[in-house]
Amino acid sequence: MHILILSNKVPYPPKDGGAIATLSLATALEKGGAKVTLLAINTPKHYCSEQQLPPELKQTLNIETVFVDTRLRPLKALANLFFSKLPYNAQRFVSKSLIYRIKTILSQNTFDIVQLEGLYLTPYIKTIRQHTNALISLRAHNVEHEIWERTVASTKRTPKRWYLQHIAKRLKRMEQEALQQVDLLVPISKKDEGALVELGCKAPRITIPFGINADDFIAHFTVKTNHTPQVFHLGGLDWQPNQDGIVWFIENCWPQVLQAIPNAKFTIAGRNAPQRLLNNLNGRGIEYIGEVDNAKQFIANAGIMIVPLRIGSGMRIKIVEGMALGKAIVSTAIGAEGIDYTNGQNILIANTPSAFAKSLIELLSNQELELKIGAAAKEFATQTFDIKAQAQKLLDFYNKSVIQINS
Repeated sequence: MHILILSNKVPYPPKDGGAIATLSLATALEKGGAKVTLLAINTPKHYCSEQQLPPELKQTLNIETVFVDTRLRPLKALANLFFSKLPYNAQRFVSKSLIYRIKTILSQNTFDIVQLEGLYLTPYIKTIRQHTNALISLRAHNVEHEIWERTVASTKRTPKRWYLQHIAKRLKRMEQEALQQVDLLVPISKKDEGALVELGCKAPRITIPFGINADDFIAHFTVKTNHTPQVFHLGGLDWQPNQDGIVWFIENCWPQVLQAIPNAKFTIAGRNAPQRLLNNLNGRGIEYIGEVDNAKQFIANAGIMIVPLRIGSGMRIKIVEGMALGKAIVSTAIGAEGIDYTNGQNILIANTPSAFAKSLIELLSNQELELKIGAAAKEFATQTFDIKAQAQKLLDFYNKSVIQINS
């Protein structure tokens, strides 16, 4: 089976959830017997030259990149508002250069599947249809309009709220139209699958969650011998839901934790923190360390993970990785969406400031409980999110779909 994967970012280095999810599945599909070509949009925000790609990765996957300037342009955003049906955040990924490269690749190769990594690749469906008979699969990393609707709900009534509401409506319409155009749907969680079916998707579908290679995580986990009251958050700080969650936690939860445990420490790690967020990080026991070189090693040594998301959709890959590393995690229900967790057994779920702080205080005060939940989380993650098994399920689904369409 020959699969063309279109990605809206170069999935290397795999330092954010989207890049990790794209690269891990692509390599697993190749190891499962598929021939994989990966064509990625190279953006200023996630720029990676092809010379930076490791030789072993180039040998595994046929990776090509096309540069597209996706930087925000106020005048273009204004023109989009009046002269386009696409939301501006999606229109930024539409490029004549990429259209040309898609045409060239499709004319020179025969593919069975074209897999789109997210909604922002769907404007290329028309071009794909014109140059191949391959089935088009949408791998939905999340429900895009849902993220924006939640952002609107948490935004004060200002012109900004009106604009976000406008984007959310356009995204919902775009999502509805895209679901009618694809042949196959591959959501990342059952919850997202249900939401996309409600939007009108009737295409054959299979839920394939983010997967991990358990061997990559086993060596990083060691049982702690000295308990320190340490809490951490790891995630891209150029993503607005992460910014919102951190500010909410610092303003509403962290003071309660410090009142109970005065020597508690909160470490924030992640790239591209905007100055307006850094201005909110002043507080007792809070440290911002920026981007870390080795995420797994950082997670393994950094104490209790928090995921205080109030906005978002899809699956938080950092939770899966944290679980695989044996970490006790406190998350909101939105933060842990898409994961079939057991609250109180392999994670603690809390949605209010008092409940979130109480859960953290309980873990910080009870090392036995922290280790117990961490061990259960590790067992759950390694059994549930094995990437080899997930890739094989997807290949079986693709093979079956191709056979049916050709019979």
